[in-house]
Amino acid sequence: MDNVYRVGRVTRVRANGSIARITLSFRLARRVRDILRAEQFDVVHAHEPLMPALPPTILRYSDALNIGTFHAHRGSYYGYFYGRPVLKRVFMNLDGRIAVSRASKKFVQQYFQARYTIIPNGVDYERFASASPLAELSDGRPNILFVGRPEKRKGLGYLIRAYPAIKNAFPEARIVVAGAGDWGRDRYRGYVETHGLRDIIFLGWQPDSVLPSLYRSADVFCSPATGGESFGIVLLEAMASGVAIVASDIDGYRDVVGHGKQGLLVPPRNEQALADAICQLLQDPSLRSEMGTAGQAWAHHFAWPQIAQRILHFYGERARLSENESPAWSNLLSPGKTAITIAPSG
Repeated sequence: MDNVYRVGRVTRVRANGSIARITLSFRLARRVRDILRAEQFDVVHAHEPLMPALPPTILRYSDALNIGTFHAHRGSYYGYFYGRPVLKRVFMNLDGRIAVSRASKKFVQQYFQARYTIIPNGVDYERFASASPLAELSDGRPNILFVGRPEKRKGLGYLIRAYPAIKNAFPEARIVVAGAGDWGRDRYRGYVETHGLRDIIFLGWQPDSVLPSLYRSADVFCSPATGGESFGIVLLEAMASGVAIVASDIDGYRDVVGHGKQGLLVPPRNEQALADAICQLLQDPSLRSEMGTAGQAWAHHFAWPQIAQRILHFYGERARLSENESPAWSNLLSPGKTAITIAPSG
């Protein structure tokens, strides 16, 4: 893509029960300075602005309006705790701070006190709402869908352990598992084979062209994460697809799904509660339909055009308050008037 700069090399590191991707390069500072000098950006928007090493480097040299979005949520983080003296200098270079949920705001405020505006993640609403089900999953059998990586905190193990109780009540039910990761060597597939569990289908990674149809094929979407989730984009995708949800009652998910409205929230790490909630929805098609309809209506509030307008409004608001305010900022919200760079951590 002509309008994208690729800087440095992405390195995978384990963090928060998952895999984080950070950008490293011996020439990072020089490359960043060259790009900033050439482009003269009006806005620099860094996602996870304190994560090494690309976002802090850009914020160090940027003279633009600097905005940061904080996505993470966890109980504590030694990197923020011990790195505060250094990271605070980076943090103070931000002119505006966004958190994607109350959970992410609560987490970052433990270490860096400031004003945060909550602007949630978005979803490509029309792409999911208009998809058609997959023919191979449209045979009348109940489909329980899980989308996520083969990581312990995603909670797939609890869904698999709940499956015998679900299968006992609904013999035709099946679980469909999709998501990036090495499903060929993971412990979940091994557990399924060892215990002789039938009708659990591991699809692995699915392209963007297939994923919406996969959601539309589900009768129930299940996300039994155990924690560490700041938001839950998969919940938005399921709701945009009109699918009723069963998910863990954890901080990040409560901002997205209302219990008894768009789905059912159950205690985390509780396979019996998970099985009961899924069975409740499978045996009540009208309840599933009501929750699916409510979910689509709620997900529309998270459609990217609406979220983008909120972000643009935030840019304009912070620009007017910024010490860098100039006549140029009066055109900030006009299409085509502003160059914006996104500096992700991976």
